Parts: sequence; C-alpha cells; structure tokens
Amino acid sequence: MFLQIHYMTSYHASLLNRDDSGLAKRITFGGVPRLRISSQSQKRHWREWIKARILQPDSSLNALNDWYGYRTRHFFNTILKENLITNHIDETLADTLITLLADKLLTTSKNKKTNGQTVHALKSALDTDQPLLFGKPEADYLTEILLESAQQQDPQSALNTRMAAEKKAKNFKAVLQRNQSPYPAAGLEGALFGRFVTSDILARIDAPVHVAHAFTTHALDTESDFFTVVDDLARDEDTGAAHMNDMELGAGIFYGYVAIDWPLLLANLTGCDPRDWRTLTPQNCESARILIDLLIHAIAEVSPGAKLGATAPHARAHCVILEVGPSQPRSLANAFLTPVALRHNTTDNPLDQSVAALASYLARLDEMYGTNPNDRRYVSCLSSWPNATLSTLPLQTAIDHSLTRLMGDAS
Repeated sequence: MFLQIHYMTSYHASLLNRDDSGLAKRITFGGVPRLRISSQSQKRHWREWIKARILQPDSSLNALNDWYGYRTRHFFNTILKENLITNHIDETLADTLITLLADKLLTTSKNKKTNGQTVHALKSALDTDQPLLFGKPEADYLTEILLESAQQQDPQSALNTRMAAEKKAKNFKAVLQRNQSPYPAAGLEGALFGRFVTSDILARIDAPVHVAHAFTTHALDTESDFFTVVDDLARDEDTGAAHMNDMELGAGIFYGYVAIDWPLLLANLTGCDPRDWRTLTPQNCESARILIDLLIHAIAEVSPGAKLGATAPHARAHCVILEVGPSQPRSLANAFLTPVALRHNTTDNPLDQSVAALASYLARLDEMYGTNPNDRRYVSCLSSWPNATLSTLPLQTAIDHSLTRLMGDAS
C-alpha cells in the first residue's frame, strides 16, 4: 500500500537552493535546463517544521513528543555528556566512558578483524567526523547504560561487559525492543527518511518516504541581482557603496513528488513486521496517521529557507494530488519532459498550463495502463481540474480521505 504525493508550487524571485558556488541549483530535463530544489533541502525543512509542531504543547501530538532525533557530529559530547554531568558524574569519568561507548557502537566486526578502525572516527572533544543520527529513545537508553556503569566499582569493565551482552542481539533496534523501549528507535527522522549505518549494533533503517528533487515545469530563466550596501556613517569624502555583490535569482513553478511505503512506515514506527501491517489496530496506526498528516501539510506549506530575509520565498502549493493504493508508485515528472511554454497570448496563466499538462499526462497513463479499482485519487487545486471525473477538494479533506483509505476504513 502506497501514498503518492504530487505537488506544484510557484515561487516569485528567489534563490531557493544554492550549489557550492552560490548559484541556484539546476538540472537538465528533456534537454532543457530547469531550476531545482534538492530532496535533502526539502526534507530538512519539512523535518524542522514537523518537529516544531510536535514539541508544541498540543495534546493531539503528545504521543510523538519523545520520538524526535538528533543528527549531529556532537551527539556524544553534547547529548550524552550533558546527561551524565546533569546526573553528577565526574567529567573525566564521563569522557572516558563515552569514548569507550562510542568505540563499541561505531566499530564493525570486519574492521576489528583487520585494523581496528572505527567507522566514524572520534575527533577531539568526543565529536565524530561525520553527522550521525540517533533517536531520543536511543539517547535515553545509552544514557542509562552509562549511568549504571558509572556507579560500579570498575566503570570501564562494567561498560565493556554490558556492551558485550548487548552486542549479542541482532542490532540496537532489537536491544531496544527487548528492553521495551519506545519506537521508533532512531526517532521520527529515521522512521520517515531512514538511516544508513555500517556499524554492527546500530540498526540500519530503510526509508519509507522517498523524495524526488523538485524542478521547474518550464525552462530555467534566471538573472543576476546586483546589490550594494550603504555605510550609514560614511564620511563626506567617502564615495560609492561600502559593499557590492550579486546573487542569482529565479522564479518558477516547481513540480515535486513523494512516495510513501505505508507498511514500512508502520513497521518503523511500531516495530511490527511490514507484512503484518494489516493486523495493527487503528490505535497502533494513530501516530502514523498524525505524522503523515503533518508531512503532507509540510510539503504543501513549507518553503526552502535560502535567502529568507532577502527574498521572502514563502508560498503554498497551488496543486496537490494524493494517490492511495497498492499500485506501483510512479512519478508524473514526464508530464513536463517537454517544458511548459509560457504563452502570454492566452487567458491561461502558467500555473493553469502546468496543471493542464499534469492532468493530461495522468489521463494518458490511465489509458495506457488502466486503473486499479483499489486505487483512489484525491485532488486539491486552485486551478480548474481538467478531468471531469475528479472534483477538487479542500486540502484537509483530501488528506483525511487518503489517510482513511490507508488505514482501511473506506470502501
């Protein structure tokens, strides 16, 4: 069972996502350059928006309050060390135990047999050389292990013994499950977007949410915006600007696509086998329902954050299509393989033209492959939807219908 989300958002003059040279990211599609927003950028802003909503004192989100995660190079030195210091553990002992713990967590059996190198080497002050993702349940459990070891007569030996016992489990996810720690182990970020690891004990998590890079439905058209800064305290003899620079600006209508593997998401959130997702009760699925509701709103409402102060790139999706069913997911990006021609001698604006291209391509796909009677499609759009078989709905209504269908409550 899959949920597919197609969305189109129009942005005015902005610089939504930059490359290493400071220019707008772009991609050539259909032989034509387009503006692009990377999936990494989108996911980052969606995660931050969702996390902010979860941490608000809202009773409907209380079940998710302990499920956020930390993606950082400073996990050991900041999260774990602060937890130990707060519990009155001597700083020197804390450093020793955390270093030992990190070595046990991040070293693979293969590396131990060869050269003993850790996967993510610890730098000075217990920082790792790369950001790592840990969920709050994992952080709490690791803190518990460290505190228990610190109270023993020989803390280092106690920690070695404890970690040797833990490593007999399949992985750290299994350890948490055995100790009845809450899911998801790697936090909501891991449950949604997965976690790749190469250590023995940290569990790899497959991503149930697949995010495409968004790109413009039409050809790229940018310009260099030259700007100056005036010195408010300039002397009479000072002439010209105090600073001069330029940045690339572009405007465009972006098509984006997200596919969600619903059984895998439920497995990540509850610990069940993905094949057994239908046996879950509605209560078991409620957290997933809340989370996907938040994610769809984030997709429709949250803008990439580059140059906020200079361009105010705040926009909401003009069109959102939600598809629910067992059929294999497929992007509708090829609706724009031939870029939309921004014709100015027509009453249709570029957004209407993009919606028409999307609807036309979707109809042709249905003609070629047919439709699965178990699939459902819901459209929320500010333009008139060209296909008379579908009526447009308010976004929240479309979301509610989709989630009800996912949870098996609709006919």
